[in-house]
Amino acid sequence: MSGLVVAVVLFAALLHASWNAIVKAGKDTFLTTVLVSAGAALISLAVLPFVNTPAPASWPYLAASSVAQLAYYSLLAAAYKAGDMSHAYPLMRGSAPLLVALASWPLIGERLSSMQMGAVACISAGIFALYFAARTPAMPGIAQSAGRATAFALGNACVIASYTLIDGIGVRLSGAPAAYTMWIFVLNGAGLLLWTLLRRRAGLFAYAQTQWQLAAFGGFGTLASYGLALWAMTQAPVAAVAALRETSILFAIAIAALFLREKISSRRYLAIALIAAGAILMRIA
Repeated sequence: MSGLVVAVVLFAALLHASWNAIVKAGKDTFLTTVLVSAGAALISLAVLPFVNTPAPASWPYLAASSVAQLAYYSLLAAAYKAGDMSHAYPLMRGSAPLLVALASWPLIGERLSSMQMGAVACISAGIFALYFAARTPAMPGIAQSAGRATAFALGNACVIASYTLIDGIGVRLSGAPAAYTMWIFVLNGAGLLLWTLLRRRAGLFAYAQTQWQLAAFGGFGTLASYGLALWAMTQAPVAAVAALRETSILFAIAIAALFLREKISSRRYLAIALIAAGAILMRIA
């Protein structure tokens, strides 16, 4: 994997952690998710006239990805509502690259080298180690909530792996990575917005009046993050990009320490070292 691709994926990881922090910090995680998705859709609509149309061969993948990402946003909001970001985020992002690595060979014929598989395992192990380092003794009412967050997060990991593989194929067939990305966000943004208007119209309008900035910042973050990752998938194996992208947890930890003033334990630092080692392995593989 070239240095440019690694740099692009790492920047995408930073953007991903940032917009997830916006969702978690929102007063209503689901409505914040809707605003972020709608913001990405609006930005995409403004840019679409200036980019090429994706090749027809990629349209079925666009449709399938849009449905999968509707499920992703719903499960993301549910996981963050039920538990902490430090609990749900590592489970979602740590499980997905393992699933992608296991499925990419039989489904799309991409076989990782032994060093790349070691990098995937190292990054995933570090992410799971961060999860266990964040665990605290159960208290009344906490264990049940953590169980729900875990279920939502693991379910979402399966969704993430699914749309990663779908888009890894679709973006290559499209011949236009930027347009393919924008159409994904237009389709899933429209679907999520329509569903919310039917169920929570008044609540959405009231929330948007005071929290509209989330649509701008979060929408740009999620659009740019995934667009850069999809471009990288046209330059390197899907599983390798998926694994390296999950270093977003490092940026999430940095955001928590620098802006939220959370204390970082020695166990967390050890986990971060594992992820960094995996990123270095992916770079030289």
